[in-house]
This record gives sequence, structure tokens and C-alpha cells, in this order.
Amino acid sequence: MFAFRANPWPEQKHLKSGAAMRVIGIDPGLRNLGWGVIEADGSRLRHVANGVCHSDATATLAARLLDLHQQLTLVVAQYQPMTAAVEQTFVNKDAVATLKLGSARGIALLVPAQAGLEVGEYAPNAVKKAVVGVGKAAKEQVEHMVRMQLPGVQIAGPDAADALAIAICHAFHAQSARALALGGYRA
Repeated sequence: MFAFRANPWPEQKHLKSGAAMRVIGIDPGLRNLGWGVIEADGSRLRHVANGVCHSDATATLAARLLDLHQQLTLVVAQYQPMTAAVEQTFVNKDAVATLKLGSARGIALLVPAQAGLEVGEYAPNAVKKAVVGVGKAAKEQVEHMVRMQLPGVQIAGPDAADALAIAICHAFHAQSARALALGGYRA
């Protein structure tokens, strides 16, 4: 038996009103798991970091999941996000591929949860709508809008671009929820 510590990171600092919120977005994938960290301060967004965790396609599923878990754990420990968001997966015709992607998604949900973070989940069309304005946007449109909202960002690849879009979507939703909680809804 081993000792398990539910939260291996220091206590997360709670946000004061008006303070920037650090968000990690995660695009689950078994071969390439994208991640992006931003800070949201009101309507202003700032890029912190982004990248891709890779697993060896020749390794066993268990070894690949362990590798992704270890890499993402290091990312979360290094950048200390305050909240997380993960893209929901869609079911495709290949059941085996869908199950493997679901396993990678489990890692994407588990790592932030182990760090004591709340994890939001968003459908791909919700992310596209939040970032581009339309739910059926092409990947190139999403990456272009991420670059527009995070000027000067150097994106590590398409999976990292998707992860940054997920973080932006979560920041927008969190800001809206925060505004409603602080001021209530006025028609």
C-alpha cells in the first residue's frame, strides 16, 4: 500500500474581486494532449504558456496513460492554474479509438482534480462558438481567433491551439457566472 496525498500542490489562493484568474485548458488526446494556460482579468486575456504532452504510440495503453499523467502533472504544478477546462469528446464510428480517447480524457480530468481544481467541460461546438462566434468553425478559424485574442502567442501546435481555445471559453463562462453572482441579472 502507498500513501496517497489528494492534493500534492500548495493550497490554491482564492481570487479576490478584480484579481486575474489563471485557467488551464486541456485538449485530450492519447498521442497528443494539448494544454494552454491563460490569465483572465475582466475582459483582458493574457497568454501564460502552451504545449503538447506526447505519448509513445508503440507503448502499452497503461504506459501511455501514465506518461501523459506525469507530464500533465508537471505542467499543472509549474503553472499553478486556479481552474481547469477540458473538451468533451465525441463518439465516432471507431469504438476502440473512442475508448482510448476516453482514457486520455480521464487523465485530463484527473490531473486537475488531484490538484484541487474545479474542472469545467465544454462541447467542441461551445468552444468554437465562444472563441469564433460560430459553433461550426474550422480549426484554422479557431487558431486565428486564439492568435487575435492572445497577441504575440507562439502556439506549439494544433492541439495546443485547441487547448488555449478551451481555456478562453472557460474564462468567458467563468466571467459571466461571476458577473451574475456579484451583480445579479438585470433585464
